Amino acid sequence: MGAGQSWARYWRDGTRPLEAMHAHFLDHVYPPHSHDTYSFGITDAGAQRFRCRGAAHTSGAGMVMAFNPDEVHDGQAAAELGYQYRIVHIGPAVVRQVLADATDGRSDSMPLFVQPVLTDPVLADALARLHAALVTRQNPLLRDERLTAAVTAMSHRGATRAPHLRTPARGAQREVARRARALLHDAYLEPVRADFLARTVGCSRFALYRAFRAEFGMAPSDYQRQLRLRRARHLLTTGATSADAAAAAGFADQAHFSRWFQRTYGITPSTFQRAR
Repeated sequence: MGAGQSWARYWRDGTRPLEAMHAHFLDHVYPPHSHDTYSFGITDAGAQRFRCRGAAHTSGAGMVMAFNPDEVHDGQAAAELGYQYRIVHIGPAVVRQVLADATDGRSDSMPLFVQPVLTDPVLADALARLHAALVTRQNPLLRDERLTAAVTAMSHRGATRAPHLRTPARGAQREVARRARALLHDAYLEPVRADFLARTVGCSRFALYRAFRAEFGMAPSDYQRQLRLRRARHLLTTGATSADAAAAAGFADQAHFSRWFQRTYGITPSTFQRAR
């Protein structure tokens, strides 16, 4: 692992939710965020520490980080020379299709992961082989074969149908949080005020903040920004410029959008757009 510099390379499929990144970070700090995909990171060197499901975790060389869709986590270096890692993002629709093919349609259950960090050389090898097939743009047949092998491996090694997630908000608190989330999905492009959101769901701003964090792992404002970032990512894949994507996704300006995009995903919008 080279010292003194950070770098990141990105690849994404043009037709399905399948992406990969290879990066070395020294001082990059990921804010709390989530992906709408299964995300698996292989730490190659150094160590990364992060919080997930209300606890602190560290991934060292050879370990696999496993995040379920929409699972909130952050991340930063836990070693002086930073960390180098490879990560693949696999959309739930892709996982479902691969598993349906592998079982001849006999199973429609989706894997979930209890532990955010796994020490499993077989799984790490399957994911590394998939990552190599993606980023080196090897032939589509080999890529699909390695995708099937990786999804099969992740489904049988470390996965379960009943993960121990964060303790959710209960009863009325849970209902408040879910109603607020629904409102944000409907109006995330608008400048929604906290007092309006709280009044609409029928509680105080403090109660809303506490219930929302307990249920979804982040503040309502962070969740709104994440929805905007996901919208902008989609627009970039359709050929929109960074400026147009920023404006259409509700960001104040392109600089604000670019800053949050790089903080959250580790790469610039232009790197993501060129990655196909």
